[in-house]
Amino acid sequence: MRAMLAARALLVAVVLTSCDEDPRSPPEPEPTPEPAPPSWHANVGPLVQQKCSGCHVEGGIGHFALKTYAQAYAQRDAIKAAVQSRHMPPWPPSNDCARYLDDRSLSDEQVALISRWVDEGAIEGNPADAPAVPPAPIGGISRVDQTLKMPTQYTPQQRPDDYRCFLLDWPYTDTQYVTGFRANPGNMGIVHHVIAFLAEPHQVAEAQALDDREPGPGYTCFGGPGLNGGQAAWLGSWAPGGPGQDYPAGTGLRVAAGSKVILQVHYNTHPSLHGQTGPDLTSVSFKVDASVDKVAFVQPWTNPDWVNQKLMNIPAGQADVVHSWAYEPTSIADQLTGGLFQKDKPLTVHSVALHMHTLGTSTRLDIQRGSGERECLLDIPRWDFHWQASYLLEQSRVVNPGDSIRLECHWNNSAPGATEVNWGEGTGDEMCLGLFYMTQ
Repeated sequence: MRAMLAARALLVAVVLTSCDEDPRSPPEPEPTPEPAPPSWHANVGPLVQQKCSGCHVEGGIGHFALKTYAQAYAQRDAIKAAVQSRHMPPWPPSNDCARYLDDRSLSDEQVALISRWVDEGAIEGNPADAPAVPPAPIGGISRVDQTLKMPTQYTPQQRPDDYRCFLLDWPYTDTQYVTGFRANPGNMGIVHHVIAFLAEPHQVAEAQALDDREPGPGYTCFGGPGLNGGQAAWLGSWAPGGPGQDYPAGTGLRVAAGSKVILQVHYNTHPSLHGQTGPDLTSVSFKVDASVDKVAFVQPWTNPDWVNQKLMNIPAGQADVVHSWAYEPTSIADQLTGGLFQKDKPLTVHSVALHMHTLGTSTRLDIQRGSGERECLLDIPRWDFHWQASYLLEQSRVVNPGDSIRLECHWNNSAPGATEVNWGEGTGDEMCLGLFYMTQ
């Protein structure tokens, strides 16, 4: 009997042991290895080249160059602070509003990557690990048909901001269409932005008179070229980092024979920004075609009563002054474009821009549908006077009869010693202006 009990005990032990050692049971998972620290060559350098190198080059508008590992390593803490605060790269539009081409903003993952790189020692890595990155483009237009240059060098006379307009001859003897634009800043250390306005043949004498009235090259033009209260057609604009662009395929801006180009250059010589000065000789390049499928027009958008009757009052001592205005552009499309477009017909908006001065805090442009719904075109929640541009929508928007385009601006005029401010051309005045590139 004792032999049988011993045999049973042995059998149970064998069965239990075989269960514990079942080969079908999954093995214990191996510990996940810690990810390798990001390096400059493999991870961070290509991102900086893509998002930052338009400004951060030797002699550029950025405070320092970021072309090499040594340059980035020396500024690693400043880089981390700037990207975490979203101060850099400069990308004012809210991505919750719409999507635009050539977006310089960083995703949350990209900010985390740069921060981790700094926190883990800002490793250089192996240059052989660098992915192939296309060289930074020298211009974003597919071809250059005409380049116009300032008539002579100009050194800024007003500090820290000097807006100067230069009158340039348009060389064509028949009607042509601007289908792409690129600015070529002569002195990247002081040129902050460039706008090419159109002086049509009937405006040329007025523009020439403005130029003749002031000594030296060009004339002072805060806020605009000074024609018809600043309401002049735009041919193109540039802000730091912008390589220029072709306009949407088949569209272009009409330029009649006998026109001139008014080149507005904003110079900024504030020592905390650049600490640079010296002469500038900026030029602008155009892609030009003899015909297009659709004529385009860059439309300034603001309340005429703000401009003509000074009804955009911004009282002193108030931290959030708001003005807004909406109107149906299709109902006056013929008047807005000098007869280029028909009234009460749909308009297509391709790109958008907003403009205020130094008291601005936020601004927004919407399509207010006839149904009551709103569709955001451009929202700049943290206005920065020194970063202004036109933004090309990934998906164009149609504005139908009955739809309005609504403009809203906010200002902070609560600083000690503040005085009442209204619409005006000077930097100390204010504006609330939208612009959009449209076709019909």
